[in-house]
Amino acid sequence: MIKKSFFYSFLVVLAIVLVFYPDLEPILAGVAILLFGMIMLEEGFKVFTKGPLQNILKKATEKLYKSIAAGALVTALIQSSSLLSIITISFISTGLISLTGGMGLIFGANIGSTATAWLIAGFGLNINISTLAMPMLVFGIIFSVQKRVSLRGIGNVLAGLGFFFLGIHYMKEGFDVFKEYIDLNQYAIPGFLGIVVYTGIGIVVTTILQSSAATMALVLTALAAGQIEYENALALAIGANVGTTITAILGSLSSNMAGKRLAGAHLIFNVVTGIIAIAFIYPLADLVKYLSDAVGISSGNFMLRLAMFHTLFNVLGVIVMLPLMKTIQKFLMRFFVEKDDKGIEEPKYLNETILQFPGTTVSALVKESKYLYENAVFEIVAHALNIHRTDIISELSPKEIVEKSKMDLNADVRNLYYNKVKTIYGEIIRYATTAQGTLNLGKNQIDRISEIVVANRKMVEIIKAVLEMSINVDLYRDSKNVHMVDQYTKFRKKIIKVLRVIYLFRTLEDKEQHYNKLLALRKKAKERKHKTNKSINSLIRENLIDAKMASSLVNDKDNLNDIIKNLISVAELLYVEKDSLLENGKQYHTAEARFV
Repeated sequence: MIKKSFFYSFLVVLAIVLVFYPDLEPILAGVAILLFGMIMLEEGFKVFTKGPLQNILKKATEKLYKSIAAGALVTALIQSSSLLSIITISFISTGLISLTGGMGLIFGANIGSTATAWLIAGFGLNINISTLAMPMLVFGIIFSVQKRVSLRGIGNVLAGLGFFFLGIHYMKEGFDVFKEYIDLNQYAIPGFLGIVVYTGIGIVVTTILQSSAATMALVLTALAAGQIEYENALALAIGANVGTTITAILGSLSSNMAGKRLAGAHLIFNVVTGIIAIAFIYPLADLVKYLSDAVGISSGNFMLRLAMFHTLFNVLGVIVMLPLMKTIQKFLMRFFVEKDDKGIEEPKYLNETILQFPGTTVSALVKESKYLYENAVFEIVAHALNIHRTDIISELSPKEIVEKSKMDLNADVRNLYYNKVKTIYGEIIRYATTAQGTLNLGKNQIDRISEIVVANRKMVEIIKAVLEMSINVDLYRDSKNVHMVDQYTKFRKKIIKVLRVIYLFRTLEDKEQHYNKLLALRKKAKERKHKTNKSINSLIRENLIDAKMASSLVNDKDNLNDIIKNLISVAELLYVEKDSLLENGKQYHTAEARFV
């Protein structure tokens, strides 16, 4: 409600300004065109983030210095720290990268974002960039209406750059006209008070525009037109840096605690950097003067000096924050605490943030499905057959486990399904369907999501089959008919063996050996399903079991084979290594190739 009220109030104020101050129209139009250009730039680069860019960022976070460098270079290239922040929050919320790696990318993004100021100050304000913008717009629009996704991406990037430069042109022209009527320098505030006030103005403007680049463009064009004092422009640059954290905070609202921690780190970095820049603004301004003189930047070129100041205090912020990384992480871990009582029925990795990009969506679906399989399904199958999970992963033989499992665990399979599986199963299907309908997925990512959906359906089939089987396991576990006890003991041993091999397959590094065992077990189960069980026929012929018992055994033999086959299929679908970030990742079809 507050957000809506602020938005409508802003629209009213904007309308009043346009009515009573028509001379501001070119400037405001320039800001609007520039912002539209940045939106198109982001959309264009998003086309290329689903593969190589995300893979590069993921690998870059292995080392802190790599993540900082990658954050700076990528942001300078795509001209959007906001897009990198969204990608990073999406990555960290699915567990693809660590908090340290994410913080490195964000720190680097702050340095990379200063490239916009250099571009505008050194290039955009010194030539008639409208002549460059027009060809970009022409070719950009032509490319953007093509059917091929990559061409549309290139088109959006070109059109975005065209609108970006055109916006700067209108802002520059607007300030040149505006200064004939009003001199904004009369509102300059000297001294430290001016620094504090203009820093606040920079924060407010950036919060409204949702872009520090747009704020810096506005400040630089105003500075070039002589409409603001250099000292106040320095403070506006500091405010723009702090205000840009709003994008990360908004992007983290729908993410999990990991995403919120990263947004918190972003806020801490920018606020601390802003405080340092304010406290040392005069020494930093002197350093800028010294460096500018050293590299040949003229004393009257305040735009390039402002760009240098913007870069210097961001680099200084990174230098100051690096030794404090562990302290900040500990604070964030204590401040943003995961709920201890969060049950299996609540998503651990699925949130609206992951739907920003195909790779993170696929990764989150895989992780959520694995969590469901390892906890809920594993527990239900084991407890339904009166077996403790700890015994399955122990060194005890299947025979020893069955012999010690005399106590009835009273597992209500139906209730466990409704309380632990159904809700999260529905969420996995919903996110998978949403991704298939809204995201620009590659063929391999579409196939991977289809595999995840199949795996989850098979988990439900496992629970349905074990529900039927568990009734007779309870009924005949202590039966006076030793033949029925023997048959159901064999059934339980077989499932224990499969569950153990699956556990070893998904937890040990030497997966190939256990995967081959799973394939052999699945083959046996498939063969048994289509063959008459000789032992059951023998029991029937010799009248050792009655018709009701025979019916139970035959049905549960089929249930057993279905459970084994589906347990193995789900393990294969979820735990065979595939890189969900790559659209054109290699697909493996042999047991040997899967573990290279």
